[in-house]
Amino acid sequence: MKIIILGAGQVGGSLAQNLVKEASDITLVDTDAERLRELQDRYDIRTICGRASHPSVLRQAGAEDADMLIAVTNSDEVNMVACQVAYSVFHTPTKIARVRSREYLAGGGIFRDDAMPVDHIVNPEEIVTHDIKRLIDNPGALQVMDFAGGQVKLVGLRIELDSPLVNQEVSALRSIADGVDARVAAIFRRDRPMIPEGNTVLEAWDEVFLIAAAADIPHLMSALRKSERPNKRVVIAGGGHIGENLARQLEHRYGVRVIEQDRNRCFNLSETLERSIVLNGNASNRELLIEESIEDTDVFCAITNDDEANIMSSMLAKSLGARRVITLINNPAYVDLIEGQDIDIAISPQLATLGAILTHIRRGDVVRVHSLRRGAAEAIEAIAHGDHQSSKVIGKSLGELNLPSGTNVGALIRKDEVMIAHDNIVVEPDDHFVLFLVDKTRIKDVEALFQAPVSFF
Repeated sequence: MKIIILGAGQVGGSLAQNLVKEASDITLVDTDAERLRELQDRYDIRTICGRASHPSVLRQAGAEDADMLIAVTNSDEVNMVACQVAYSVFHTPTKIARVRSREYLAGGGIFRDDAMPVDHIVNPEEIVTHDIKRLIDNPGALQVMDFAGGQVKLVGLRIELDSPLVNQEVSALRSIADGVDARVAAIFRRDRPMIPEGNTVLEAWDEVFLIAAAADIPHLMSALRKSERPNKRVVIAGGGHIGENLARQLEHRYGVRVIEQDRNRCFNLSETLERSIVLNGNASNRELLIEESIEDTDVFCAITNDDEANIMSSMLAKSLGARRVITLINNPAYVDLIEGQDIDIAISPQLATLGAILTHIRRGDVVRVHSLRRGAAEAIEAIAHGDHQSSKVIGKSLGELNLPSGTNVGALIRKDEVMIAHDNIVVEPDDHFVLFLVDKTRIKDVEALFQAPVSFF
């Protein structure tokens, strides 16, 4: 597949890094020649220095025979115009644009071929908001992912010393979880991935990914983390677009306080939010946090545009007694340094956006992709199309599937029925698979396994 990526920032660079591993033909376009040289030295990609929306630059990048254009520059307008040029001049089949402004997204359906021809829109703020909300709704989770329209959830959690899972075999999960049908999809031990077997023994501090029907997740989490109490009180540091959207989605279920430095922005928030309390001040102010009883806070979310401010306010809130802190980090290099120490969860908008973009790149009728462990692994949802003659999976039991190494089936969804993966389940047409890949170099093998027959189209 020939792909042109417009924008060599954190998202564009991460995307190029991930796609190069899968042997795609990648061309990266940006105005920053030094940044392009840096990426070209690290990865096997072509680079073009120039304005991403200019037809001459796109022609130089090979737009005439490109399969896909992904516009992820820092400008919504450049991204949209580049898609327009790719459609009108080069007839590029698939165009993806990162669009942040809600004014465009609520603009009365402007994204269509006869207006602004963008096939898929990626909104980082919306993705991050949903990710944080899922973490707050599931106390103790490190990552929560939805599949099959929300019917199935994949939850990552760290096994604490007092967990009932410590020194237990994976096969004991169901009895420990009070009969909930769940599966351990993968284990990360000392940052190394493991595909679990039934006799694999879980250890303290393992990071495990569990898959179950969405309705069973609350019961599963409470059984595995008995000491974890429900979240009630949330403090949001930062009243920007993410902070406002998050407060709006949480305020009818939790007690929400929003801390914002800009006084005028505080007035706007107080008018648009219904139940949230809006405070004008600096979230790194010790006295302010003490006044607001930070020690009684269940979740402190630092989501300003300043990484350093987010890190410092989160560390301060944690030292003053906040039970759990979630920190927005735009620089991925910081994430590994701080997560799991004073900061419980670090959210990277770039990596969150990456999964949304990969969903549209994957072949073999892959309909959803979640990037896990900061891009080290993937959870994907794929659909089995065809019949037992034309499909490589239909008519076979899960135990008979020739899955690539490092790949594990977590669950099947058949219409409204969620089936946790067991070897004797026979695959039927239109079944949705949830698969976990710890070896991303085998993604093409997985895509080929679920490639729909030509007759399907």
